[in-house]
Amino acid sequence: MGEKGALLPQPHSASARARSRSIWTLVVQVIAICVLVKISFDTFLSHRARRDKPKDLATCPQVEPLFPGQQSPELSRMDDLIASPIFLNETVARMSGAIRIPTQSYDDLGPIGEDKRWDVMFDFAAYLERTFPLIHSTLKLEKINTHGLLYTWQGSDEGLRPTVLMAHQDVVPVAESTVSQWTHPPFSGVFDGHYIWGRGSSDCKNNLIGIMEAVELLIDAGFKPRRSLVLSFGFDEEIAGGEGAGHLAKALINHYGKDSAAVIVDEGAGTASIWGSTFALPGVAEKGYIDVEIIIRMPGGHSSIPPAHNGIGVMSELITAIEANPYEPRLHPENPYLNLLQCGAAHSTAFPSKLKKLLLSHNSGICSKKDKLALEAAKAGDDVKYLFTTSAAPDVISGGVKSNALPERTRVLVNHRVNVGERPSDVQVKLIKLAEEVANKHNLTLHAFTDEQETPRSITLSSDGHVLEPAPVTPTSVHTVTPYSVLSGTTRALYSGNILVAPGIMTGNTDTRYYWDLTKHIFRYDPGWDPEQEGHGGIHTVDEKISVFAHIKCVQWYSMFIRNMDEAELA
Repeated sequence: MGEKGALLPQPHSASARARSRSIWTLVVQVIAICVLVKISFDTFLSHRARRDKPKDLATCPQVEPLFPGQQSPELSRMDDLIASPIFLNETVARMSGAIRIPTQSYDDLGPIGEDKRWDVMFDFAAYLERTFPLIHSTLKLEKINTHGLLYTWQGSDEGLRPTVLMAHQDVVPVAESTVSQWTHPPFSGVFDGHYIWGRGSSDCKNNLIGIMEAVELLIDAGFKPRRSLVLSFGFDEEIAGGEGAGHLAKALINHYGKDSAAVIVDEGAGTASIWGSTFALPGVAEKGYIDVEIIIRMPGGHSSIPPAHNGIGVMSELITAIEANPYEPRLHPENPYLNLLQCGAAHSTAFPSKLKKLLLSHNSGICSKKDKLALEAAKAGDDVKYLFTTSAAPDVISGGVKSNALPERTRVLVNHRVNVGERPSDVQVKLIKLAEEVANKHNLTLHAFTDEQETPRSITLSSDGHVLEPAPVTPTSVHTVTPYSVLSGTTRALYSGNILVAPGIMTGNTDTRYYWDLTKHIFRYDPGWDPEQEGHGGIHTVDEKISVFAHIKCVQWYSMFIRNMDEAELA
């Protein structure tokens, strides 16, 4: 009886096998349904794309050009002056003067008031005061944390939320070893008839001087705002902005409260020709940020008796693993580049047919781990791919102190820019997995993003607080009067409606990172555009320059935007 019972299947085992078969049957059915749905949907899309062309993709409405309604003889003369050779010569001189003040910000700057390298900011503030006397006699100026400049032009209607225009006074340092490579000296402000040359000409003294020019002209023309205008100029944006924008934003929030500004416009994306169309691309989002420090501790010793793997070799293995496992392109629904693709499909005759087909089916990718639309769009190049892909770049490395001593401590810093729709914590999870494999292989202890101290024979991962989530995405509705519709209408008015406006995204971070609580309507936008100047104007490298045509367009845009926002009855 006992032996026979042992040979017969037990009721519990039979039940388990039945459940297992049911689960596998369900899995097979789900897969089959996904395949059938995808085939049917692709067939439907193929017919629909041929039949309906772009109308189903017309999710990128363009607003009508928006011109200021308030007019006067003085304002008309102001508009004429900005377009005149007289103003060209005057603004070139003012831009050149700003460039000649080397407001360089260095990573190793000490405290304000102690490190004398900050003192050049006093010179720049004095230059602005001499150059724009009407602003300094009309607007209220507060100096925040010594060098932050906060100007307020009080409006007549305190019930209206203020317009905030931003820029930064500082520039990236010029390495002495590169000075001879410049066509013109980096702090000369030379004007060659087309370009103004020098460090800061494109990043971003053009924005700062453009704003000041526009406000000075408006005061001179007798314009009096209903809506208060705030100018907020930081002084250390190139080294993360903590001393400048970090304090300026707090001052504004303390004064006005959270969500109290109507709009913020800071430096950012500009205008580009894509798919046979010209798009203005105001940045409505920024990628996140996380620096991860990796430290490997391994036994030292004399280099004449090396182990099979020392700390530098193991670190090289981990770096190789990081580079061999890049993040895949992925267009999450909130990523503005998806909106740009929709705009291209709706308005651009040269928009690729394959992208259009993948765009139509993008929301149906439930059964696929790969984002086929993102992978196809990424083929346009790295500058496009990293608008919707998390990046990982080992930037700083050190290890070892002597040629005959094995390294006991090896360090690398890996910079990540986190895709919109993802989190810095996703980066941490991936790095932990890669580091665990290396640690297990070499019998090392892993300390991953904890407060644990380094120990011998270990790998330590830390971020030391250098973490920033992707920025909140700015609303871009144009169905009512919104800050985005005012920005779009101003841009299309300035460029005679020949430009399309689509949401853009920043791969880097601006001073706006500190202003998220002040308003949800934040735009990173360089409004000056010269179709003859391609690229980024030498930002952060040799031969930085700005087209004078683009600079004057910048002044015109600010003068129009200030007035259009002043008149806007925002929803």
